[in-house]
Amino acid sequence: MKIENVKFGSYEDRDVIKYTLTNDNGVSISVLNFAGIWQAYMVPNGEGGQVNLLLGADNIEAYVNPNNAPLYVGRIVGRFGGRIAKGQFDIDGNSYQIPANEGDNSLHGGANGLSQQFYDITTSQDQEKLQVILTTTIGTAVDQLPGNETVKITYTLDNDNGVTIDFDGQTDAKTLFNPTTHAYWNLSGEAKTIQGHVLTLNSTYHLELDDEKIPTGRKLPNKNTPFDFSHPTVMGTALQEMQEQHVPEGGFDDIFVVLPSNRLAHEPVATLMDAASGRKIKMYSDRNGLVVYTANGQHADGFNRPAGQWFAMAMEGQTLPDTPHHPQFGDISLRPGYPQHYQIHYNYFA
Repeated sequence: MKIENVKFGSYEDRDVIKYTLTNDNGVSISVLNFAGIWQAYMVPNGEGGQVNLLLGADNIEAYVNPNNAPLYVGRIVGRFGGRIAKGQFDIDGNSYQIPANEGDNSLHGGANGLSQQFYDITTSQDQEKLQVILTTTIGTAVDQLPGNETVKITYTLDNDNGVTIDFDGQTDAKTLFNPTTHAYWNLSGEAKTIQGHVLTLNSTYHLELDDEKIPTGRKLPNKNTPFDFSHPTVMGTALQEMQEQHVPEGGFDDIFVVLPSNRLAHEPVATLMDAASGRKIKMYSDRNGLVVYTANGQHADGFNRPAGQWFAMAMEGQTLPDTPHHPQFGDISLRPGYPQHYQIHYNYFA
């Protein structure tokens, strides 16, 4: 096993460094000190080479290109993932207002959230695993949210080829903490889209959304709809059904209610397989929401998959969004003296 780092470019007059962790099987992950970007998850392709399971780029320019910004490719997003209606929330009877960065609403931590920050980096290694540990403190002057929040993101690669992302947060004032990874998956080394992928979700309901993608509070049954992934479902079939129903996005940008993996039988919240190659990822999350986004209408250039509709798909494990307005969805508040920890884990099979 080994840990290496190289300069990946420059942004805002600072060096962007790529850290690569490689296990005893030749599987590796690469993470950037800017935005916590998960740049690569490299696995053998069966032909003597390797394939990156993630949408990624070989230079920082593709990631920071304003035309690609709406995709948040590979970034850590926070302090909260998803949208908060009108940028308004209450904690313990106190009201807070933060700036909007998508119409009237706040998305993914706002315009200057965790997805825009440089992180301090340390690394760790033992016989069974390698880690890259990212830390930063984000305060009101940076992202307009209350409190100085110290965030630690730990990427772990183990010798079973699995990857774990741990999210730790603590604060000196009441604030929010619901981060996630905005990694995009395309398990094929050749296919231009994820239409040949097969998805299974541990989900019975998805959230009803208004025209601004804000939850109404209603949970809608998945059964007998294009949202039913209770059994392995070809993405191309589900996407065609969405188009036949004239969904404005032409694909998925939706929030599934999932049973957290740390309950009951520790089942994955999602299983994604590329039918052609047989590569498979099982995703485990300890939170009750999963956003599935199929990059509808996005034609971002500079990445390792040709720009075009559905060239990759994001699966964002998080507490259901806009929770401050829907307490039944959960609690994403973070309070002094009560640090929070969340985890997402991926098992890889070939």
